Amino acid sequence: MALRFGLLVPQGWRLDLVGIADPVEAYETMTRVAHEAEDLGFDSIWLFDHFHTVPQPLQEKTFECWTSTAALARDTRRVRIGQMVTCSAYRNPALLAKMASTVDVLSHGRLDFGIGAGWYEHEWRAYGYGFPAAPERLRMLREAVQIILKMWTEEEAYFEGRYYQVHGAINQPKGVQQPHIPLLIGGGGEQVTLKLVAQYADACNVGHLDPAGIAHKFAMLRQHCEAIGRDYQTIRRTVLFNCAIAETDEEAMRKAQQSYMGRNVPPEQLRERELVGSPETIRQRLAAYEEVGAQEVIVYLPDAAQLDSVRLFARECMARLR
Repeated sequence: MALRFGLLVPQGWRLDLVGIADPVEAYETMTRVAHEAEDLGFDSIWLFDHFHTVPQPLQEKTFECWTSTAALARDTRRVRIGQMVTCSAYRNPALLAKMASTVDVLSHGRLDFGIGAGWYEHEWRAYGYGFPAAPERLRMLREAVQIILKMWTEEEAYFEGRYYQVHGAINQPKGVQQPHIPLLIGGGGEQVTLKLVAQYADACNVGHLDPAGIAHKFAMLRQHCEAIGRDYQTIRRTVLFNCAIAETDEEAMRKAQQSYMGRNVPPEQLRERELVGSPETIRQRLAAYEEVGAQEVIVYLPDAAQLDSVRLFARECMARLR
């Protein structure tokens, strides 16, 4: 099967809409990128689930993930759309399942539902969620995923957990896709997160590692699948990378270092763990990730709003690897 490609649409979280004063025009920039991705043949578009900018919270626009998902689902016609990834604790999981079911219908069955345990402490506390330790956030994720799957597959959902409870929740319509909306769990934690993928998910997402590191994560996932008797090949394997592409390796590195992705990161680490370079360099990197088992590569281009890098990546990387 040919390698698939996804693109993160700029939404402000990484300061990629700075300089667009009008919030309406900022959103329309998101739509233009989504349309361009669709026209260029990207298989999917994705949104981050964050409220405050990174690396520091600033008074800059950051569009909310799920309302933007719904809007972009109506603004497009072919491309799939998902979250990289929904923070499980930011919304009640039963409500989240209902929201996703609605978006799946209004997109005519194009939703990929991405979820994870969350990590950005500042926005957790600022929005009043506290900030539980990582093991507790993962336990919350486990309960949330179970509820979401019940809401998508059962006439009335019942669940009694430590963090969440539902008592006969009805969710109609449940969405378009069968047997249910594809569930992607993001993260590379080898003892818990990848085990949750094996138990519950249709897809995984790991990233920001060299090919050997990605291969190791996939090997751990395979072990978890074998332990519970699941076919590893039934899990779609996606990988996530920051990407800086330019006509030369040197120009691409300068672009990477000037963006969020390159702040305080040594050049060698950028070369090893992200996609930085000329089209030829990036094609070689993509082939290496495909060789170790990646099925879909999702890229964040810091200058996507200007569209040139989106077009260059599609023309010189995607088209030549399909």
